[in-house]
Amino acid sequence: MAVTALYRYPVKSMLGEALERCRIDESGIVGDRAYALVDVETGTVASAKVPRRWGGLLGFSARCVGEPERDVAPSVEITFPDGSVHHSGDADIDAGLSAAIGRDVRLVATPPEGAGFEEVWPEIDGLAPEAVIAGTRVRDEDTGERVSRFDLAAMSPHPAFFDLAVLHLLTTATLRRLHELAPAATFDERRYRPNVVLDEPGDGFPENTWAGRSIAFAGGVTVAASIPTMRCVMTTLAQGDLPRDPDTLRTIAKHNRVEIPGLGTWACAGTYADVTAGGELAVGEEHELR
Repeated sequence: MAVTALYRYPVKSMLGEALERCRIDESGIVGDRAYALVDVETGTVASAKVPRRWGGLLGFSARCVGEPERDVAPSVEITFPDGSVHHSGDADIDAGLSAAIGRDVRLVATPPEGAGFEEVWPEIDGLAPEAVIAGTRVRDEDTGERVSRFDLAAMSPHPAFFDLAVLHLLTTATLRRLHELAPAATFDERRYRPNVVLDEPGDGFPENTWAGRSIAFAGGVTVAASIPTMRCVMTTLAQGDLPRDPDTLRTIAKHNRVEIPGLGTWACAGTYADVTAGGELAVGEEHELR
């Protein structure tokens, strides 16, 4: 059983970069979610979880220039949808992003005080507990879909642009099972924005039972699984060469709803994790579930 892929996403909700190796510490993969866009009008952190407003972010891609250092804003190259290449340090980067997106935004490397993001709930049954959706609702889209607001990095010990936790793991077993359940859907791992993809035997949803267990990698990195990863509308959106495909989320909501202690029942695929021993991680590296 080995690591089959590593991904880093230097700018929240933009496409990221596939890595052969990376450095990882208690804050996650170094350089991951180093930046985000903040909506000047509302102060909300931009997230493609609200596609009508921010889905266009998935037309951008970002990569770190050189090896990023922890606690230092990295140099990031951003490729715009028109193919033009810009850099995080450009004096006109905010103006360029605002013009391309159609809203006034700022590229920031530090989460604003009280930062949060919004998430739309599409018409798919079983995504999340109704009490959570109703209790976090802040507005409705023109379509009537409800929109919730959540605090950033609720499970992270450090201020960050993660939705919840510092690391997201996904197994090949889960992807195989989803393909079996809906062969016509496009269950590409890139839709789910994992940091680490693990080769696992079988075709079930093994991450569902990992909470509280450790994954030890041959190079010395160790992570502790926390809770299954709740899935959202972002997985259905067109991104890169992947088409829009609502069935990629409907299938999860129908076949893998998981009870998370204290949080209710959610449509899940993958697991969040905390880093308990840092170091370097590489594609092909073996791992052991403990």
